[in-house]
Amino acid sequence: MFWADKIVNDIREKLADEKNAKSALVIRDEKTASGPVHVGAMRGAALHGILSYILRNEGYENTYLYEINDFDAFDTVPHGVDESFAEHLGKPLFAVPSPDGNGNYAEHYGNAFARVIQAAGFEPHVYYSSGEYKAGKYNDVIKTALTRATDINRINKEVSGSEKDAAYLPLMVICEGCGKVATTRAVKFNGETVHYVCDQEGSGALGCGHEGNVSPYDGNAKLPWKVEWAAKFKVFDVDIEGEGKDLATKGGARDVANHICREVFKWKPPYDAPYEFLLVDGKKMSTSKGNAATAVAVSALMPSKIFRTLLLGRDVRRAINFDPSGDTIPLLFDQYDRVAQKYWEGADDDDARLFSLIHEDDEPEAFFLPRFSQIAYLVQMTHLSLEDEVAAMKGAPLTEAEKKELEERAGYAQRWLREYAPDDFKFELQKDAVPSGAQTLSPGMKTAIGKILRYIEVHEDLDGQELHSALHDIRKESGVEPAVFFSAIYQSFLGTDSGPKAGWFLSVLPREFLIERLEEVSK
Repeated sequence: MFWADKIVNDIREKLADEKNAKSALVIRDEKTASGPVHVGAMRGAALHGILSYILRNEGYENTYLYEINDFDAFDTVPHGVDESFAEHLGKPLFAVPSPDGNGNYAEHYGNAFARVIQAAGFEPHVYYSSGEYKAGKYNDVIKTALTRATDINRINKEVSGSEKDAAYLPLMVICEGCGKVATTRAVKFNGETVHYVCDQEGSGALGCGHEGNVSPYDGNAKLPWKVEWAAKFKVFDVDIEGEGKDLATKGGARDVANHICREVFKWKPPYDAPYEFLLVDGKKMSTSKGNAATAVAVSALMPSKIFRTLLLGRDVRRAINFDPSGDTIPLLFDQYDRVAQKYWEGADDDDARLFSLIHEDDEPEAFFLPRFSQIAYLVQMTHLSLEDEVAAMKGAPLTEAEKKELEERAGYAQRWLREYAPDDFKFELQKDAVPSGAQTLSPGMKTAIGKILRYIEVHEDLDGQELHSALHDIRKESGVEPAVFFSAIYQSFLGTDSGPKAGWFLSVLPREFLIERLEEVSK
């Protein structure tokens, strides 16, 4: 059974009472807009989005909420953002100016990420956390948290081992003096106002020393995040909410939030669906450290159906290692092609189910899908007609749907080659002169090149696969090692030791140029 269907089955069993009591379940996820959002954040967005879709298809009406958290403190100037932004450290993200001068910092990055979620085919209701605070939705839970501060401190100690000062109040006030939220310390709550002091070091900022009294309501203050997370379960009446595995450990943030939710806010925590990370080169991604492929950049590298293949094609309990500068993109297209073929052949397995979910039950009719890696090579052969070459692969003229698919793949291949592709996928035909690497071939290799020349002279119409088989026969007959043999071919035309499948590559070169170059190299 497909991984998402297993989760939905479990949800049906565990949330039967909620379904009967409510007109619609609530599914929620969030991301703090602290900088350019890395593509790893899409794992949670996709998990909650596909659960929402499957549940709705099975008669479970639901609302999918996605929060852009803009009330957290600005704590790091991320890679690529001007260092002058350090003056805003410690302020709420919504109070930091946008890097482009339009709106605020959180909107700049949050809106861009929301567009990526939509581009991937998920349609949550997106909202900003500061707006909910300012609208008074947190007023009741803030008051509860302040009056039950002793219990919250006890839970933190019992569940996670984190011990606060006995006088600690779980509240972060926006300083009326400097506008920072990370440097204030709530000292006393009299039931109406909070006395606070801005004398802490937090999020890379220092307090200004201001001291005052302020109402904790209507956006003047926020809850610290573990308490806030528990409060959100109640404020938004959440039924389903997962999180990354680092937050899901025993004694971790979710464990603490669940206890606070039950004991302090007297609310049932939502169904939990923890998920593994989306990694780059085996490392958890971090935009602030500069090792992240941003969600905006990655989504631009592939059409929605391939992006959904990346996000849904592996069980959420297993990590995804994504590297746009490796062969990940071609392999994703290959995976999509494979599951499409299985679906079109009538298979009833997880691959066919994946194809259905990729398209959300609007699956296209079967048509020819050229491999992305071949298209990536062909678009670099500017003397060729792309459509004619793919029609030859198919063995028949292309339909309108196939022409549209080809145009799409060619566009994405060119972008990938330009921005991320490794050298193995890129080449430039060396037309003007024989590359230096082919000018010092051994006599045995030159003899082998001569045999390739004679084969091509005899065969007027070259077939890529037949030529590739002939190359292997010539290599064996010549007694040359495979690496040496094929490296010599690529050096002769590209000036590199590797390249596309040799038989196909030679077969599509201009015949006159091909023969002339082989003659020069074999002398």
